Amino acid sequence: MIAHNPTHPGRTLRDCISDSDLTVMEIARELRISRTTLYRVLSGRQPITANLALALERIGWSNAEFWMRRQANYDLTIARKNAARNVSAQKISD
Repeated sequence: MIAHNPTHPGRTLRDCISDSDLTVMEIARELRISRTTLYRVLSGRQPITANLALALERIGWSNAEFWMRRQANYDLTIARKNAARNVSAQKISD
């Protein structure tokens, strides 16, 4: 079964930030990344990389494996969706 709207792990990260008393700028500083990079992750335009997952682990927001699994599950769901769309388009053209 393919989820129609998979949740980007940036959404989970956004929830973590909103549950904290810190601003995005403060979190970016703690993670040692730019505010722009963090905003891209939060908006789902950039993946959570291994380095970011390690930084999240370092500040105590779960472990790196958690974040990497979330990203891998998201990527796989998107790939499955795209593959299904391509198969459907090919059947229509045949």
